[in-house]
Amino acid sequence: MADEIIDLTRYLRREPSQELPRGSMTLWGADGERARFALPLWRVIHLAQGDRGLIVRHPVQRPQAAEAIVALDLGSDPARTTVPVERLPRFGSDEGPSLVDLESDGMVVFLGARAGQLWLLLVDGGGGRTEALTQNVREDVLFLAGECAGLLFLRDFAEDGTKRGGLGRGGSGRDGSFLGDDVDPDA
Repeated sequence: MADEIIDLTRYLRREPSQELPRGSMTLWGADGERARFALPLWRVIHLAQGDRGLIVRHPVQRPQAAEAIVALDLGSDPARTTVPVERLPRFGSDEGPSLVDLESDGMVVFLGARAGQLWLLLVDGGGGRTEALTQNVREDVLFLAGECAGLLFLRDFAEDGTKRGGLGRGGSGRDGSFLGDDVDPDA
């Protein structure tokens, strides 16, 4: 993959000569291959009008232990990595792709489940959105969430994330199983 400069003005619908919004953009937990989460996370944050996006590991048996494994924060340096567990909807390990719109509080997308862990994409902050996401925006967000789910499950980041300090290796992850096959709800 060749390194290229990504023209963010295209996503902001601005002319390249116009000044971009000032502020910081902090990427946390995205070393090496995990840096691939940055662009889909940034696009989802922009679409949901938030200021922070997280890929969250949410243990089925210990929901209060939810933690961010990747964070992109447009409003703070260092990145805020605390997961507001009280705002996370309850998802089952057999859930299909789901988007829960929290309007001004952001949104949560269920990405999948593996090894007793639920994986979520959370966008919060911003507070400026007072209406539900439009159908077109929801579709775009779900497409981008699919990119994140592909990174988690096809490159085995989710499996590595179940180990403390994980998410370091990439791999094929193509063993023929479906998302959630190996989740034991009684574990």
